[in-house]
Amino acid sequence: MEKQITDDDNIISLIGELDLSKASEFNTNVDPFVQDVGRKLILNLKELTYIDSTGIGVILTIIKTRHALKAPFAVENIPPKVQKLFDLTGLTPFLSAVANTVN
Repeated sequence: MEKQITDDDNIISLIGELDLSKASEFNTNVDPFVQDVGRKLILNLKELTYIDSTGIGVILTIIKTRHALKAPFAVENIPPKVQKLFDLTGLTPFLSAVANTVN
């Protein structure tokens, strides 16, 4: 995971895998950025190579939390195989809904 902070955004780039073995560490590292309502949270998935159901649950939790906080959120650069998994699991509409309602 790489973090970039700008005046307007917190950009979190996921690198490699987001699965059961990495979920707890990822949650700990990303939580301060999830709670920062003063900046838009952007998850950049360009270098995400694998995600399992635990990783999908982590992203869903972030979506729900940001929505509850009425804080801007986006997911960018979703690799095709990850996008397909998001489509199959029904996550894609939530990504669009959050991006459209808080921007």
